[in-house]
Amino acid sequence: MRQRVGKGWTWSTCLLAGLILVTAIPALAQERVVVYTTFEQDEIPGYLADAKREMPDLEVKFLRFSTGELAARVVAEKDNPQADVIWGLAASRMIELARMGLLDPYKPAHWDKIPAQFKGADGTWVAVDLFVGAFGINTAQMQQRNLPVPRSYKDLADPRYKGLVVMPNPTTSGTGMIHVVTVLLTQGEEKGWELLKAIDRNVSEYTKSGGAPGRMAAQGEVPIGMTLDLPILQYKRQKYPVELVWPGEGTGYDLDSNGLIRGAKNGKAARRFLDWAISPSSMAEVAKLKVTVPYPGIKPVGDIPSAESIPLIKLDFAWWASNVQRLMTEWQARFKR
Repeated sequence: MRQRVGKGWTWSTCLLAGLILVTAIPALAQERVVVYTTFEQDEIPGYLADAKREMPDLEVKFLRFSTGELAARVVAEKDNPQADVIWGLAASRMIELARMGLLDPYKPAHWDKIPAQFKGADGTWVAVDLFVGAFGINTAQMQQRNLPVPRSYKDLADPRYKGLVVMPNPTTSGTGMIHVVTVLLTQGEEKGWELLKAIDRNVSEYTKSGGAPGRMAAQGEVPIGMTLDLPILQYKRQKYPVELVWPGEGTGYDLDSNGLIRGAKNGKAARRFLDWAISPSSMAEVAKLKVTVPYPGIKPVGDIPSAESIPLIKLDFAWWASNVQRLMTEWQARFKR
């Protein structure tokens, strides 16, 4: 999943995308936790509101990063951690951090409710949702250009779309890496890199954020955004002329995951936060925005599609974690501008 470092958010200071959350009474705050997250800025207010209701005496400071930036920061700070919790980092990167010994095992309350495929058996990470790669297509722009809607990665390589595609940079964006991995797994690496090369000829910009191409497509800055499902669904609700397209070769995904940073200075508060993060109330908030949450009985809300309705590809997160650095290096060598 995404963008540059955001401001620190606490119950007492939370200005987010022009939205001011009601603050908790400062005198109630007895514990403090510092949280690194990759959740998109427009996702966070609802989550924060639930956390404040459930933990009014816990001061929570949030710092937001793109996927690559967050992982790199945790590595750089390994000898002096500046945060206590990772909240919503792609599982493919969480597994990598766990292998480096940068996460402490912790099985939060409700751990036993979470299916095995949504957590590390050793307790170093647990997922809270599934986020899915998708294309966002501005239908008005496509009609003006008299162009068909691309329905696959192979379609995106068509020279007719030259300069009309925006994609997240996979070295900074988990969403960008979803698209790269999907192409490589569905085509095989040799043919996959060739297809990515052909798509690159049509890409006008690589963004830091996975959500940015969706916003750009919806608002008419570009006709085609390689993005994730969430921003497209949000803009469709606002009546923007944007269509959500699942790639015909199959749709890749990753898991937003949580973990306890090794050496956390606020360990007790961090564990409390992690307990809340997979609680039924928290999962109900996530289900308002995401395709799948792992807590039994909590289903997607409203127009959120079910995982069963999406042509998801088969993924091996252990393979992904083992190869992510190689893939980023290869992508950088081939496509850095």
